[in-house]
Amino acid sequence: MGEGFRVSDIRQFRWSDYDRVVEVWRQSGADVLSRAELEAKLVRDPELFLVAAAGEDIAGVVLGTYDGRRGWIFRLGVHPGHRRRGVATRLIAELEVRFRALGCPRINLLVRPDNEAGLRFWQSLGYLTYPDVLCSKPVS
Repeated sequence: MGEGFRVSDIRQFRWSDYDRVVEVWRQSGADVLSRAELEAKLVRDPELFLVAAAGEDIAGVVLGTYDGRRGWIFRLGVHPGHRRRGVATRLIAELEVRFRALGCPRINLLVRPDNEAGLRFWQSLGYLTYPDVLCSKPVS
């Protein structure tokens, strides 16, 4: 991984990024979305799927979505070779700008209860914990 990360390198995902994004997700421990899942997601709000490019490398990635009522942040990942350089913070800042431009009044995200570092990161950006209970049901 290169050293050339710059704030101006945060941009919308391109399909040519896919393999490098998958590698970032794998290296960071995030679940990988298949091409089919991404194709379905990108029909709605492609401008909310961001990458942090460092030259030819992808340093980080975040997937956002907006349902017209709430914004959601999914799959934030930073390649281990680019951690502790503000990549995640910059990705989230740009995503928040894009949510505001859409008129989004609130942003939600999920953090696993055992992810203490992740929780500290989100709290440092002003995200508050709520005592909600996540319920989920597969539809297939």
